[in-house]
Amino acid sequence: MKVVHVELKMRLADGGVVVAVMDLCREFAARGHAVTLLACDSTDVPEAWRAGATGSPRLLKLDRPALPLGLFTRRQLHAAREAIRNADVLHLHGAWTPSNVQFAAIARREGVPYVVSIHGMLDDWCMAQKRLKKSLHLALAGRRTLERAGAVHCTAAAELEQSRTRFPAGRGVVIPMFLDLGPFLDPPGPDEARASFDALRSDGGRVLFLSRLHPKKGLEILIDAADVLRRRGRACTVIVAGSGDPAYERSLRERVRSLGLDDRVRFVGFVAGRLKVSLLQACDIFVLPSSQENFGYVLFEAMAAGTPVVASRLIDTWPELLESGGAEVVDRDPVAVADAIDGLLDDQARRAAMGNAGRAWVTKNLNPHAVLARFEGLYAELTAAARRSEPR
Repeated sequence: MKVVHVELKMRLADGGVVVAVMDLCREFAARGHAVTLLACDSTDVPEAWRAGATGSPRLLKLDRPALPLGLFTRRQLHAAREAIRNADVLHLHGAWTPSNVQFAAIARREGVPYVVSIHGMLDDWCMAQKRLKKSLHLALAGRRTLERAGAVHCTAAAELEQSRTRFPAGRGVVIPMFLDLGPFLDPPGPDEARASFDALRSDGGRVLFLSRLHPKKGLEILIDAADVLRRRGRACTVIVAGSGDPAYERSLRERVRSLGLDDRVRFVGFVAGRLKVSLLQACDIFVLPSSQENFGYVLFEAMAAGTPVVASRLIDTWPELLESGGAEVVDRDPVAVADAIDGLLDDQARRAAMGNAGRAWVTKNLNPHAVLARFEGLYAELTAAARRSEPR
């Protein structure tokens, strides 16, 4: 099967969408499919992809869009058009990339079915941000692009429930994202992180926030919860692993300073790879009080590492997190978050039980082979339908 993915900016620090695209491309190529990735910014694309190594995806690097609104000229789209014409399926990522409308139009003209993964971008919280601009995009071309897709891919039932009103005549499907469990099958253990981060050697409990630094992630809630815990006399350190907009990061550090929490909230920067797994293992609790997540990779990575999770009830996968037994789901409120942390730090046996339950749930329910098979089944279904309706 020949599959073309489109994600124009491939920088891992930008978060889960890039991780999802990279994982799907890599694993489909490993299963023998011909995979092409269209991107303009290929910063974190593996060298093997650039070199066209056997068994790896192929990178097709595009020039940056030359037209206003991030649109490509006809000349710029020539190589992309050839790749899509020769594909069985086109897989677009994101709801607000204007050029996806162009790629979808090419696919329709060439009789190639396409899938759009919306990555939570049509959730109610996301729609409330820059509402006028997003509503205009949907009205002009976005809704039509979604409704003409072979499938609009959501990662949780709650995501589909919130977003389906944005493409009422379209077809939504729910498939969890591929989660690479390889690093968690033989994890490095906590010592690597302990040797790398002084914050892990402080007294008391260790609470980890690991995510892109963005207002929706709720780090302010956790910082305020740390202040609540200090006033209660609870000894613990909050470790913040991640990066984001420099101005926003400065505002977070200033919040910490203004509350006198410099010794309790420690910023360690962006962490990835084996060190990330080690850091997850080295901490007592993982906390993500986000206002919106359609899937939340790191939540399930924390559970795969055997670390109990505290998550916001506003996350689309909160029913799955609760069902797993590896997570506590709370209101997005500093006191509620502090209460959850307090209770877990008081009960080592409960933390251990949650860690075991979460790890077992992830291994069973997010089995990578089963998830990939569901994507393959969707692609095959769309390809067969396209061939029946309009022979290539």
